Order: sequence, then C-alpha cells, then structure tokens
Amino acid sequence: MSVHEESRQGTASGPAVPGSGAGAAADVLAIIETALGVRLPIKIRCWDGSEAGNPDADATLVLVNSRALSRLLWAPNELGLVRAYVSGDLDFEGDIYSVLDMQDVIKRIAYHEKVGLTAGQRLRALATVAKLGALGMPPAPPPEELRPRRGPIHTKSRDAASISHHYDVGNDFYRLILGPSMVYSCAYWTEQPSETYRLENAQHDKCELICTKLSLRPGMRMLDVGCGWGSLAIHAASKHGVSVVGVTLSQEQAAFARARVEAEGLSDRVEIRIQDYRDVVDGPYDAISSVGMSEHVGLAKMTAYTQTLMNLLPPGGRLLNHAIASVRTLPAPSRRDSGFIQRYIFPDGEVPPLSTTLDALEKVGFEVRDSQALREHYGLTLRAWVDNLRDAWPQAVEMVGEARARTWLLYLAACALAFEHGNITIHQVVAVRQGERAASGLPLTRTEWLNG
Repeated sequence: MSVHEESRQGTASGPAVPGSGAGAAADVLAIIETALGVRLPIKIRCWDGSEAGNPDADATLVLVNSRALSRLLWAPNELGLVRAYVSGDLDFEGDIYSVLDMQDVIKRIAYHEKVGLTAGQRLRALATVAKLGALGMPPAPPPEELRPRRGPIHTKSRDAASISHHYDVGNDFYRLILGPSMVYSCAYWTEQPSETYRLENAQHDKCELICTKLSLRPGMRMLDVGCGWGSLAIHAASKHGVSVVGVTLSQEQAAFARARVEAEGLSDRVEIRIQDYRDVVDGPYDAISSVGMSEHVGLAKMTAYTQTLMNLLPPGGRLLNHAIASVRTLPAPSRRDSGFIQRYIFPDGEVPPLSTTLDALEKVGFEVRDSQALREHYGLTLRAWVDNLRDAWPQAVEMVGEARARTWLLYLAACALAFEHGNITIHQVVAVRQGERAASGLPLTRTEWLNG
C-alpha cells in the first residue's frame, strides 16, 4: 500500500549492510548512505523484490524500476530524489512524514552541506549500477519540472509567468487542498485542531487577526497585495465595513475571487484586479495587507517593494506584511535554480531572513511596531492541507495528473516538517508610515490593541 493510501506514525532506525541480502536493495542502500554520509532509518525495496534496512521500519522507500537508481546516480541529491518520485520511478510506503523526517539527512540538506560521492566511491558505485542494469544516459526530467531560466529575474513579465506556473493549476484542485476557506497562507490556530475547530476556523481567525492589527474601521480603504482567491478582502469588507482593492497576477484566482465577491453582494466594496503591485497608483490607502506575497518580490527588490507600498499610505497608515522567513544564511545565488522548490513550486521565489525585511521597511521610513512569529501555526496548517490532499487523492489525480499531485504532496509534507523543526519560519510584521508628529495610532499596550 503506497503513502497516498495509508498513514502510519513512528520512526525506525537501522543501517543497511552491503551484501547482507540478495538482490539490488542492499547495494542501492549502501550507495545512498555513502552519498549522504548518514544511515537511513527506513527500509528499501527494489524492483526485483529484494529489501534492505530495518525490517521493522514504519516507512519503506520503493525503487519501482532501475530508472529510479539511474536518476539518483545522475543527480545524487535532492533533485534526483524528487525527479524519481514525481515520475513514479520511486514511491513511499507507510507514513510520508516518517519517510521525510530523517533528521540527519534533513540537516545536511537544510544547511547545504556537501552531498555526493568521491571519485573512488563514484567508480565503485558505477560498477554496482552497471551490474544492476541501471547505466545509461540521464533520464529526462518529468514535464512538471521547470527548467532554469536565463535573464534578469523579477521583471514584471517574468514574475507574471512565475505566478501563473504556481497558481494557475486549477481552482478546483486548490479547493481540494485548501478547503472551503480558500486561503493559501498560514492559518492562526487559537485552539488545537479538532472536530469542532478545523482549518476553516483557523483561517477565519487569521483574517480577523490581520484586520485587528490593521485596526480597520468602516469607511477605510484597504489594499490587499496578492489577494489570492479573495478571502481576506471579503472578510475585511463584510466584517469591518472597509472598501478593498485586491490585486493578483493569477488569472484563475481573479476570476474565482470576482465570482465570490459578486455572490457575497460586495461588488460595491471589493474590487479584484489583475495587476502588478508596482502598477498600483491610486493611493492613498488607509491600510495595506501583503500576505504570502513578498516571497515573490526578490531580495534585490525588497527596498523598492517597501517604498512602493509606503508611497500608497498616508502618514499613520499601516502595513501588515505576512511572509515566510529564513532562519539562517541563504544559499548562494548559483544554487537558485538547483532545488525542488525552485524547479517545481516557486520559480524565482526568495525567502529572506526577518532582518532583511525589517531593514527594507526602515530604510524607506516605516516604523516597525510589531512582529509575531507563527512558525508552529504553519506546521499545523500544512498538515491540514496534506490531510485534505490525501483524503481526496483520486480526485486530485484526475484533475491534475499523478505527477503533479505527487509534487504537491511532497512539497506540503516536506514544508510541514521544515516549519516544525525550525528550518524555516514565518512572521507577521506591522509597520506604520511615520508622519510629522510620528503618531502611530496604536494604544499603549499590545493587549489593548489586539483585544480592543
């Protein structure tokens, strides 16, 4: 039974010993462990039925055919594993979190440590691979993989193409994952998940938290940058009486959001535009929300981004920037297109540390008034999305094909673990455009502000 059909909890340990079993599995496990420099706490099964590793492991890595080994040989890193899994040459059995939650391996990848084989090890591995019948030309990457692109990044046209690659997958597919809230960003869990407190409740509470931090009042004008499927804009207009302009570069998001706005009877208060944030010129707005959008801006463009948004606010106007943040040194630019996220999920996406975002805000004259870390909240959110996808697996495969469905399952589950282990984090930052008297409009205490 594959990982898409069964979920089990637990971890396993126990190294593979080369030559400890007949068939391909022992040799394959030895090659992988040598390349990674760590022992894998899982079991491996190969196309010939042989197995190696801990027989009591709750998770099994299955090499469906010899092409899986060829992919790993030609790209002995994260990308090779992803290509093998997305193409169906490699599969998982058991709980996907048990497969992915291999701490020694995750740490090496997260810290960008050298992974691979020495010249001597590579020669020995080649001899083994030849014996197993897996030599040959490199297999073509799956069609879902976006090839590295040339030219400058974060131009308007390239950003539009990147957004389309990720978001124009199909609104029905996103509905399977996101649920009825149709919010594709970290929820705010005021309770632990339960039968009575679900993802849609936590997403409602996130929208309310944002509106509270922006101190929205009837008659105010709000800009929602990267408005997605319109959930926050609709919440702000219906619950707080503000007029909202939401901008997105996704055609499918805009069509869906406009239909929702009309169905809610809010067409007089909510406008959804297909527009780059750099082209918004009809300020001032009393408040601006940017949720899950600045990751697409680019490190080199962060100060220009904050300047653009500040220019759209009056003195005392507030910005809430909700964004994923790195927690350690970023990889070198030469690695920009080398990983799973860049090739399959977020082309040109860049995740700066919180300090970079704060510096960009302060450089242009914003006063940073509040920052809240929501790392644990994103772990819970991602696990809820994984559950939704697995529960609707046959429908997902029918909608987008098995390869793309596999891509999303791997992406969401890996990200859940990354947030849970602190390899990456997320912050909501509130900043105020300073005026002549430097009045923020905030009460003296945070309790008054958030509960007032």
